[in-house]
Amino acid sequence: MIPRFYPIFDHPDWLRRALPLGVKFVQLRIKDQPQDRLRALLAEGRDLCRAHGAQMVVNDHWELAIELGCDWLHLGQEDLETADLAAIRAAGLKLGLSTHDEDELARALAARPDYVALGPVWPTILKKMKWHQQGVETLTRWKQLCQGVPLVAIGGLSVERAPLAFAAGADCVSVVTDITLNADPEARLRQWLEVTR
Repeated sequence: MIPRFYPIFDHPDWLRRALPLGVKFVQLRIKDQPQDRLRALLAEGRDLCRAHGAQMVVNDHWELAIELGCDWLHLGQEDLETADLAAIRAAGLKLGLSTHDEDELARALAARPDYVALGPVWPTILKKMKWHQQGVETLTRWKQLCQGVPLVAIGGLSVERAPLAFAAGADCVSVVTDITLNADPEARLRQWLEVTR
Protein backbone atom coordinates (compact mmCIF):
# COMPACT_ATOMS: atom_id res chain seq x y z
CA MET A 1 0.00 0.00 0.00
CA ILE A 2 1.21 3.52 -0.69
CA PRO A 3 1.25 6.32 1.90
CA ARG A 4 -1.83 8.57 2.10
CA PHE A 5 0.09 11.78 1.28
CA TYR A 6 1.89 12.30 -2.01
CA PRO A 7 3.33 15.74 -2.80
CA ILE A 8 4.82 16.54 -6.21
CA PHE A 9 7.76 18.90 -6.61
CA ASP A 10 9.86 20.18 -9.51
CA HIS A 11 13.26 20.40 -7.80
CA PRO A 12 15.23 18.54 -5.08
CA ASP A 13 15.35 21.78 -3.07
CA TRP A 14 11.72 21.11 -2.17
CA LEU A 15 12.72 17.67 -0.85
CA ARG A 16 15.16 19.34 1.54
CA ARG A 17 12.18 21.18 3.03
CA ALA A 18 9.62 18.35 2.95
CA LEU A 19 11.53 15.21 3.91
CA PRO A 20 12.71 16.38 7.36
CA LEU A 21 9.04 17.02 8.24
CA GLY A 22 8.17 13.36 7.64
CA VAL A 23 7.09 13.14 3.99
CA LYS A 24 7.65 9.51 2.91
CA PHE A 25 6.36 9.38 -0.68
CA VAL A 26 7.13 12.14 -3.15
CA GLN A 27 7.30 12.72 -6.89
CA LEU A 28 9.95 14.69 -8.77
CA ARG A 29 8.29 16.12 -11.88
CA ILE A 30 11.06 17.95 -13.72
CA LYS A 31 10.36 19.44 -17.13
CA ASP A 32 12.45 21.17 -19.80
CA GLN A 33 15.95 20.32 -18.61
CA PRO A 34 18.86 18.96 -20.64
CA GLN A 35 19.51 15.25 -20.07
CA ASP A 36 22.68 15.68 -17.98
CA ARG A 37 21.01 18.22 -15.71
CA LEU A 38 17.92 16.04 -15.41
CA ARG A 39 20.03 13.01 -14.48
CA ALA A 40 21.87 15.01 -11.80
CA LEU A 41 18.64 16.40 -10.29
CA LEU A 42 16.97 12.99 -10.18
CA ALA A 43 20.06 11.39 -8.62
CA GLU A 44 20.11 14.16 -6.00
CA GLY A 45 16.44 13.58 -5.23
CA ARG A 46 16.93 9.81 -5.03
CA ASP A 47 19.78 10.22 -2.54
CA LEU A 48 17.85 12.71 -0.41
CA CYS A 49 14.87 10.35 -0.26
CA ARG A 50 17.03 7.37 0.67
CA ALA A 51 18.70 9.36 3.45
CA HIS A 52 15.24 10.08 4.92
CA GLY A 53 13.73 6.63 4.42
CA ALA A 54 11.36 7.98 1.78
CA GLN A 55 10.40 6.73 -1.68
CA MET A 56 10.80 8.92 -4.75
CA VAL A 57 8.61 8.67 -7.83
CA VAL A 58 10.19 9.76 -11.13
CA ASN A 59 7.73 11.47 -13.48
CA ASP A 60 7.92 10.37 -17.14
CA HIS A 61 11.66 9.69 -17.51
CA TRP A 62 11.53 5.90 -17.37
CA GLU A 63 14.97 5.27 -18.86
CA LEU A 64 16.65 7.52 -16.28
CA ALA A 65 14.58 5.95 -13.50
CA ILE A 66 15.97 2.54 -14.52
CA GLU A 67 19.52 3.85 -14.95
CA LEU A 68 19.48 5.53 -11.52
CA GLY A 69 17.95 2.56 -9.72
CA CYS A 70 14.92 4.51 -8.52
CA ASP A 71 11.97 2.96 -6.69
CA TRP A 72 8.96 4.31 -8.57
CA LEU A 73 7.90 5.70 -11.92
CA HIS A 74 4.81 7.70 -12.86
CA LEU A 75 3.61 7.82 -16.45
CA GLY A 76 0.91 9.80 -18.18
CA GLN A 77 -1.19 8.20 -20.89
CA GLU A 78 1.01 9.54 -23.72
CA ASP A 79 4.16 8.17 -22.05
CA LEU A 80 2.46 4.82 -21.50
CA GLU A 81 2.28 4.37 -25.28
CA THR A 82 6.05 4.73 -25.76
CA ALA A 83 7.52 3.35 -22.52
CA ASP A 84 9.00 -0.15 -22.41
CA LEU A 85 6.86 -1.70 -19.67
CA ALA A 86 8.78 -4.97 -19.76
CA ALA A 87 12.07 -3.14 -19.10
CA ILE A 88 10.44 -1.05 -16.36
CA ARG A 89 9.15 -4.19 -14.61
CA ALA A 90 12.44 -6.07 -15.11
CA ALA A 91 14.23 -3.20 -13.34
CA GLY A 92 11.93 -3.63 -10.34
CA LEU A 93 10.31 -0.22 -10.68
CA LYS A 94 6.86 0.23 -9.21
CA LEU A 95 4.50 2.02 -11.56
CA GLY A 96 1.81 4.70 -11.17
CA LEU A 97 -0.39 5.81 -14.05
CA SER A 98 -2.54 8.87 -14.74
CA THR A 99 -6.15 8.39 -15.84
CA HIS A 100 -8.91 10.83 -16.79
CA ASP A 101 -11.67 8.71 -18.34
CA GLU A 102 -12.82 5.09 -18.40
CA ASP A 103 -10.90 4.19 -21.58
CA GLU A 104 -7.69 5.44 -19.97
CA LEU A 105 -8.50 3.57 -16.78
CA ALA A 106 -8.96 0.31 -18.70
CA ARG A 107 -5.64 0.88 -20.51
CA ALA A 108 -3.94 1.66 -17.19
CA LEU A 109 -5.31 -1.39 -15.39
CA ALA A 110 -4.15 -3.61 -18.26
CA ALA A 111 -0.59 -2.48 -17.47
CA ARG A 112 -0.97 -3.80 -13.88
CA PRO A 113 0.04 -0.56 -12.13
CA ASP A 114 0.89 -0.17 -8.46
CA TYR A 115 -1.44 2.80 -8.26
CA VAL A 116 -3.84 4.68 -10.51
CA ALA A 117 -4.23 8.46 -10.29
CA LEU A 118 -7.50 10.20 -11.15
CA GLY A 119 -7.63 13.89 -11.84
CA PRO A 120 -8.35 16.65 -11.77
CA VAL A 121 -10.83 15.93 -8.97
CA TRP A 122 -11.31 19.68 -8.48
CA PRO A 123 -10.37 22.46 -10.93
CA THR A 124 -6.59 22.85 -11.11
CA ILE A 125 -4.31 25.70 -12.07
CA LEU A 126 -1.27 23.45 -12.58
CA LYS A 127 -1.79 22.57 -16.21
CA LYS A 128 -4.32 23.05 -18.97
CA MET A 129 -6.29 19.91 -19.71
CA LYS A 130 -9.49 19.02 -21.48
CA TRP A 131 -10.93 17.53 -18.28
CA HIS A 132 -12.13 20.40 -16.13
CA GLN A 133 -13.28 18.68 -12.96
CA GLN A 134 -13.95 15.01 -12.32
CA GLY A 135 -15.68 15.43 -8.94
CA VAL A 136 -15.56 13.18 -5.90
CA GLU A 137 -18.33 10.97 -7.35
CA THR A 138 -15.87 9.81 -10.00
CA LEU A 139 -13.42 8.83 -7.26
CA THR A 140 -16.08 6.53 -5.82
CA ARG A 141 -16.73 4.95 -9.24
CA TRP A 142 -12.98 4.58 -9.97
CA LYS A 143 -12.44 2.93 -6.59
CA GLN A 144 -14.94 0.21 -7.55
CA LEU A 145 -13.38 -0.23 -11.01
CA CYS A 146 -9.79 -0.34 -9.69
CA GLN A 147 -10.15 -3.89 -8.32
CA GLY A 148 -7.92 -3.25 -5.32
CA VAL A 149 -5.29 -1.11 -7.09
CA PRO A 150 -4.60 1.93 -4.86
CA LEU A 151 -6.33 5.12 -6.04
CA VAL A 152 -4.63 8.53 -5.91
CA ALA A 153 -6.72 11.71 -6.06
CA ILE A 154 -5.01 14.67 -7.73
CA GLY A 155 -6.03 18.09 -8.98
CA GLY A 156 -7.24 21.04 -6.93
CA LEU A 157 -6.59 19.25 -3.63
CA SER A 158 -6.32 21.25 -0.42
CA VAL A 159 -6.04 20.32 3.24
CA GLU A 160 -9.73 21.12 3.58
CA ARG A 161 -10.74 18.91 0.63
CA ALA A 162 -8.55 15.91 1.57
CA PRO A 163 -11.16 14.33 3.91
CA LEU A 164 -13.75 14.53 1.11
CA ALA A 165 -11.40 12.67 -1.23
CA PHE A 166 -10.74 9.95 1.35
CA ALA A 167 -14.46 9.61 2.11
CA ALA A 168 -15.13 9.17 -1.61
CA GLY A 169 -12.68 6.27 -1.87
CA ALA A 170 -9.21 7.72 -2.49
CA ASP A 171 -6.37 5.82 -0.81
CA CYS A 172 -3.94 8.71 -1.26
CA VAL A 173 -4.07 12.44 -2.03
CA SER A 174 -1.52 14.16 -4.24
CA VAL A 175 -0.84 17.88 -4.22
CA VAL A 176 1.38 20.47 -5.86
CA THR A 177 0.40 24.13 -5.79
CA ASP A 178 -1.40 24.04 -2.43
CA ILE A 179 2.10 23.64 -1.00
CA THR A 180 4.40 25.32 -3.51
CA LEU A 181 2.34 28.52 -3.80
CA ASN A 182 1.64 28.73 -0.07
CA ALA A 183 3.17 31.64 1.82
CA ASP A 184 4.50 29.14 4.42
CA PRO A 185 5.09 25.80 2.66
CA GLU A 186 6.50 24.09 5.76
CA ALA A 187 3.44 24.98 7.83
CA ARG A 188 1.20 23.75 5.03
CA LEU A 189 3.16 20.50 4.79
CA ARG A 190 2.64 19.96 8.52
CA GLN A 191 -1.11 20.47 8.05
CA TRP A 192 -1.08 17.95 5.20
CA LEU A 193 0.79 15.39 7.25
CA GLU A 194 -1.72 15.86 10.07
CA VAL A 195 -4.84 15.53 7.89
CA THR A 196 -3.47 12.43 6.11
CA ARG A 197 -2.07 10.68 9.18
